[in-house]
Amino acid sequence: MKLQRYQGNPILTPRKEHAWEARGGFNAATVYDRGLFHLLYRARGTDGVSSIGYAVSADGFDWLRLDRPVLEPANEHEAKGVEDPRVTRIGDTFYMCYTAYSGTLWQIALARSQNLIAWERMGFPLSSEQNKDAALFPEKIRGRYCMLHRREPDIWIAYSDDLLHWDDHQIVMRPRPDAWDSYKIGANGPPFKTDAGWLFFYHGFAKDKVYRLGVALLDLNDPTVVLKRQGEPILEPEEDWELHGDVPNVVFSCGQVMTEDTLYVYYGGADRVIGVATAGMPEVLSFIQGEVATRP
Repeated sequence: MKLQRYQGNPILTPRKEHAWEARGGFNAATVYDRGLFHLLYRARGTDGVSSIGYAVSADGFDWLRLDRPVLEPANEHEAKGVEDPRVTRIGDTFYMCYTAYSGTLWQIALARSQNLIAWERMGFPLSSEQNKDAALFPEKIRGRYCMLHRREPDIWIAYSDDLLHWDDHQIVMRPRPDAWDSYKIGANGPPFKTDAGWLFFYHGFAKDKVYRLGVALLDLNDPTVVLKRQGEPILEPEEDWELHGDVPNVVFSCGQVMTEDTLYVYYGGADRVIGVATAGMPEVLSFIQGEVATRP
């Protein structure tokens, strides 16, 4: 599978008139609900502190944005920012896993919403643990909630009965020696359920410190079993706005949308702007159903 960039990229850029998002808008969670695309994006302010902004679109390419954050730092654990949201709908509720940054500790935080704009904090699922890149599965597996997270350098999974207390931590995927993802990897947005397995997108980099995106397929009943893992990245930095920015050589995704005919992957470019890249459903199905060149 290979993603194709939208020719109108970047689709979201900093807005100088708003101090809270004047330095960047990037790394967005993505939701497709009732015929609309929704972005919950990380906004960096003139003070360097991050908050979460909101944008909505009818076509996934042209966006209307709120003039205020929908989530901003509110306690000592978030003093230096709320970052990199991933949003999952479970039942009629949206859950946001985000990174709370105190200035010394990055830890996973959880909030919930009925409308994607008003968010209620739920707490810190893995309290006081240096951790990030968390995403919830959209349904329970074997009767329990499931969450992907990262204990460097690997992608992990954990299970819970109440979304706040997590156990049975297991490694899902590790970096691969001598590959583009050989140094460190982390989850992108929530996995998609397909008949063949959980379609899972992730990011990684090697010693060259170039962030790229990859894809894998996880077993439906035991997501620690990796059925397929593509050898080559599905997207890597090429455009000027991906190569140059606050952090150079970065494409980094926190969310993707799959409609009946298209996969949309929204990603941050160089920690400053947002772009989108797509794949048609035949190509997605080719990865899910076909042979794969490289196993984990």
